[in-house]
Amino acid sequence: MKVNKLVTNCFIYIVLILVSITMLVPFLWMFLTAFKTVSETTQVDPFVIVPKVWQVQNFGNVIKAMDFVRLYANTIMMVILRIVCAIVTSTLSGYAFARLEFKGKNLMFALVLLQMMIPVQIFIIPQYVMVSNLHMTNSVFGLVFPGVVSAFGTFLMRQAYMQLPRDLEEAARLDGCNIPQTFYFIMAPLARSSMIALGIFTAVFAYKDLMWPMIVCPDNRATTLASALAKMNGQYSQKYPELMMAALISCVPMILIYIIFQKQFIEGIATSGGKL
Repeated sequence: MKVNKLVTNCFIYIVLILVSITMLVPFLWMFLTAFKTVSETTQVDPFVIVPKVWQVQNFGNVIKAMDFVRLYANTIMMVILRIVCAIVTSTLSGYAFARLEFKGKNLMFALVLLQMMIPVQIFIIPQYVMVSNLHMTNSVFGLVFPGVVSAFGTFLMRQAYMQLPRDLEEAARLDGCNIPQTFYFIMAPLARSSMIALGIFTAVFAYKDLMWPMIVCPDNRATTLASALAKMNGQYSQKYPELMMAALISCVPMILIYIIFQKQFIEGIATSGGKL
């Protein structure tokens, strides 16, 4: 029995290690390509993995070519506002769907789940028409608009509130608390870890959003990092080292966020039963 368990554990660890290596290969390839020459990135020889001479000047070329300060500012502003909007709206709606009884509750929540099942690309045209009619293209409002309400956030917070015991609400009601007081003083603080997880997920989704910023903010001064990276790919020539260097610089904030909030990432997935 012990031998079978040992063999099973070894097999599981080998599979996990191979999957981890597979996931890390693209990032490692991006890192190495960022320090290569253009000729090294385009040659056919597949065994030239490590650059012969590390081209550190690629970093300086990218910094000169792209206004990273403005791009980071636009991206961070969009991420922060989407996080705030998602947490506020999802916390309120999630509590209502989980703890309150009202007419049409199941139908409304079914519509929320339906929105999660439909590809987000379907909503791009009506969203753009709304932003355009408001004359808010090439603005932070235009970037934030699709993230004001989050169907995923509503589902995540509903799951978090459903796991809390109802005795807490009954005790608050006996103490004279109404629904807003019960939510603000008792239920919301207990769901704080889920709120943090929602904020992290929203940050990741917003940070890697590509299509919407390219459509609503075609001006380079108002766009985000992901959109600016896509525009670096030329029509007739590609400078892969500089493109990979720009991608590497853009990955740094998300890597730091994951390292700092790794525990909340795991808690959020375990709480919601969802995945990125």
